[in-house]
Amino acid sequence: MGQKVNPKSFRIGIIQTWDSNWFASKHKYRRLLHEDIKVRKFIKKHFTEGYISRIEILRDANTTKLVLHSSRPGMIIGRQGEGIEKFQKMLEKTFRPQKFHVTVKEIKAPDLDAYLVSENIGRQLTRRVNYRRAVKMAIQRATEGGAKGIKVIVKGRLNGVEIARTDTFTQGKIPLHTLRANIDYGYFPAWTTYGIIGVKVWIYKGEIFNKASEFEASSSKDRTLKAA
Repeated sequence: MGQKVNPKSFRIGIIQTWDSNWFASKHKYRRLLHEDIKVRKFIKKHFTEGYISRIEILRDANTTKLVLHSSRPGMIIGRQGEGIEKFQKMLEKTFRPQKFHVTVKEIKAPDLDAYLVSENIGRQLTRRVNYRRAVKMAIQRATEGGAKGIKVIVKGRLNGVEIARTDTFTQGKIPLHTLRANIDYGYFPAWTTYGIIGVKVWIYKGEIFNKASEFEASSSKDRTLKAA
């Protein structure tokens, strides 16, 4: 008892899929796995104000395709796509001889994205906003946006007190043991002057029943395309 499982990895193959989609032999797998980690860190470090929630990595024989899911795509793309072109060249220079193709997708409901909600709360904590006010405002916006349940855990030296503690806020229901429940999870560490405050967010968006059939249809379609 007491083990914690990431809600996203718990549902992979049922209603979730991998953020990295590629296949490699056992000799190349380790190198590509570490390269994925470095690419994600590089992107997060470069776009500190980009509010990037998810990074998809798709590899084929020649190029690596990156799909950045952001609530502020304009800050990443830049004027007439100049920002994304410069960033693409930086990636190819840093991770030679790999070629990259970067696209950006807009998150139309950032109040229902768990990582963006946790990042928003964390950034407010770094500006010394009262944590209760920041969390309650985030919960209110999520419920107004259509979330069926939300849970927020804030842990650390809250409001700069000497002893660290944990505070939990919940509204609605979070069925973590239901595999068909669409639960988004996000974690963001807020670097404050008095230490790191961890912010964890769970958002329940409803249940998905026909995702398995969609996976089967997409895989069969891929097989027919390859055969053709």
